[in-house]
Amino acid sequence: MQTNLSEQAKRLPRAAEAERILRSCVHCGFCTATCPTYQLMGDELDGPRGRIYLIKQLLEGHEVTAKTQLHLDRCLTCRNCETTCPSGVQYHNLLDIGRAVVEEKVHRPLGERLVRESLRALVPRAGLFKALTHAGQACRPLLPEALKAKLPRQPHPARPRPEPRHPRRVLMLEGCVQPALSPNTNAAAARVLDRLGISVAAAPRAGCCGAVDYHLNAQERGLERARRNIDAWWPAIEAGAEAIVQTASGCGAFVKEYGHLLRDDPVYAARAERVAALAMDLVEVLGREPLERLGIRAGKRLAFHCPCTLQHAQKLGGAVEAVLARLGFELTAVPDSHLCCGSAGTYSLTQPELSRRLRDNRLDALESGRAKVIATANIGCQTHLDGAGRTPVRHWIELVEEALD
Repeated sequence: MQTNLSEQAKRLPRAAEAERILRSCVHCGFCTATCPTYQLMGDELDGPRGRIYLIKQLLEGHEVTAKTQLHLDRCLTCRNCETTCPSGVQYHNLLDIGRAVVEEKVHRPLGERLVRESLRALVPRAGLFKALTHAGQACRPLLPEALKAKLPRQPHPARPRPEPRHPRRVLMLEGCVQPALSPNTNAAAARVLDRLGISVAAAPRAGCCGAVDYHLNAQERGLERARRNIDAWWPAIEAGAEAIVQTASGCGAFVKEYGHLLRDDPVYAARAERVAALAMDLVEVLGREPLERLGIRAGKRLAFHCPCTLQHAQKLGGAVEAVLARLGFELTAVPDSHLCCGSAGTYSLTQPELSRRLRDNRLDALESGRAKVIATANIGCQTHLDGAGRTPVRHWIELVEEALD
């Protein structure tokens, strides 16, 4: 694709990157075939190719309008298009660049600003989010259905974690909302890892990965959270921690981007690259261990929803299914398993109608094999799918840990 960036765009910090990505697109349109929003709406501007054209126009100095912002907002950033693209277009990086420019040029309505600022104020603060979740559970009968759907139906309390006792140590990103919405997930992961001779080292100063701020166009704030985590993890990394484990694939996808996002930071670039290299989804750790030592012979029939952040961002499609099959779980076939469930971080709150339609389509596919339970690997997907009140949705490591007992 030929480009002619405006003088103003050339002064952007990531101008060269944007131009390189734009020029890598060959207009083939393969991406539209796998784009969830294009499938729903049939509008070229609600597909990756159309959004690339919009970003190209704004970087070349054309008028930027609320319509431009709307079409970019509707993107799930599921990165399905990147899996499909034969040219290797790094669409998500271009989208981040384009959204930041639009955010500066288009004034959002008050309601949208309030929603986004509230999400940025609430979600990254695990303690506050947990307190509000508990208050919501206490008042559940009085809440509107839309809010009830955001609360866990049957939260499983966190069971005790084993004390660190093994020479092999890993760090674990605890997450912002997972301790409140699925409190036993990280504890279950720690107990399974302990059975395999791996202890989880504490890093109490680590916090939100930064994805919420970054993807709501407060990008510098998101990078500040990344730097804070690097500082919190660094002593344990120097002491020999072999991985930084994530049980939420959305967080994991962002932590693996630290090296790229901070590559020009003179203080943090090298450490960010090291952290990104150590970042591993839980399945990457378990997949290379002798799982037969766990003695599991599970017979539960389940459907697995592979989050977009696992299969398209981290390129780990099929990895959890392989581990579950090794452990004896019976997996049902899931049609169109590459498609997004509509959770997409805060998308279910900023684009609720599109999100619900995508969720219901995904549940129809997941339930087609008559599974007793749906497993997934990301707290956002888990909460979003379970909020429909249909087949129960759990994190896959909790099902593994229950099979241990």
